[in-house]
Amino acid sequence: MPSKRCHLLLLLVAFPMALLSQEKKEDEYKAPDSCAGCHDEIVAALVKDRHAKVKNSCDSCHEGARKHSESVDPADVKNPSKLIGLAADKTCLACHQNQSTHAGRIRGGHARSEVTCTNCHSVHTAAKKPDDCGQCHTSTVAEFLRPYKHGLANGAIRCTDCHNPHGRTLSGPLAATSANEPGCIKCHGNLRGPFVFEHAPVRQEGCSSCHEPHGSANPRLLNQAQVHLQCLQCHSNTSPNPSVAGSTPPAFHNLRDPRIRNCTTCHVKIHGSHVNRALLR
Repeated sequence: MPSKRCHLLLLLVAFPMALLSQEKKEDEYKAPDSCAGCHDEIVAALVKDRHAKVKNSCDSCHEGARKHSESVDPADVKNPSKLIGLAADKTCLACHQNQSTHAGRIRGGHARSEVTCTNCHSVHTAAKKPDDCGQCHTSTVAEFLRPYKHGLANGAIRCTDCHNPHGRTLSGPLAATSANEPGCIKCHGNLRGPFVFEHAPVRQEGCSSCHEPHGSANPRLLNQAQVHLQCLQCHSNTSPNPSVAGSTPPAFHNLRDPRIRNCTTCHVKIHGSHVNRALLR
């Protein structure tokens, strides 16, 4: 019978061999090479994506990828695109949470409607982009078919230039620029306040109180086709001041006169003025 010394020698030899065998088995799975056998198109596209620079393993996002590569059973791997609600977002939020940018905030209408990260973003390909908002917001797409609109179709702007799809600290869907100002100021900086004499709707309701940014029948993107109809939404004949537009004619603001109907001919500083309470200059 072999002696105890022989048993010890056998263990000393077998243990390192077992470790080598285990290391070899671990090395057999090399993502994404091990995945390319079945998912060659996805792996080829992933190499060009920024995620490939920070995560070199498929199981970083697809939990169970190693086991799946051996069993080829779809049930063994987690696919975030097939999950719903917060369960789908947890994978992305493992890296994209509490960042200084808006990408780290998952709140707002999309979160309440359980629109997940993978509904808009694709890690593997560029087939899905954040600007593919029209897939859900079909009514907004129709607004961009109006005669006057922002240049979304020709690539002058993107949806995310004005909207924050991930939500924001303040209420409302519009993205904010410096000092939490409306995102419109990012392009229309000449209209930035504060003004000594303010136009009340600008302060209380913002740009959308008068303007329709997606598309309008008015060249100035007003909510109404004609300027005086826009102004009369507030300055109607309900005012006790007889000089206000819409009062019973004859009056100084006699709307039967075409010159009077273009209110901004005189009230040129309609967004706010530093020198004139009537916004005339």
